[in-house]
Amino acid sequence: MKKLLSLAVLAVGLQGVAAASDPETDKLNTRATALTRAMTSKMQLDEGQYLRLKSLNLRMLETMEDLKVRFAADPEIRDMRMAEAQTSYHMELALMLRPSQLTAYKQSQESMTALGLPGTR
Repeated sequence: MKKLLSLAVLAVGLQGVAAASDPETDKLNTRATALTRAMTSKMQLDEGQYLRLKSLNLRMLETMEDLKVRFAADPEIRDMRMAEAQTSYHMELALMLRPSQLTAYKQSQESMTALGLPGTR
């Protein structure tokens, strides 16, 4: 039984090492970290919220990259799925934030949209 458990732990550990050495994963992780830090400074998140937001941002970036690849031949479906993913992201984010933080997030989004910055629509 101990050997089986040891093998399972080793297998999970090796998967983590393989995923960590993937350059695409590193790139997405770096982007998620930068995005999370920027959002944290605007919304004054605590450490637990920071960790949950980083995980949420990483999942969102991975989903968007996956959708770009899977639906490259059909931009209409890709855009529809991306909009669905973004709606889901905003709902999860709203559940994570306190009211004052949610207000700060919305104000930040409105100011970026007003400036016409990319990636805000």
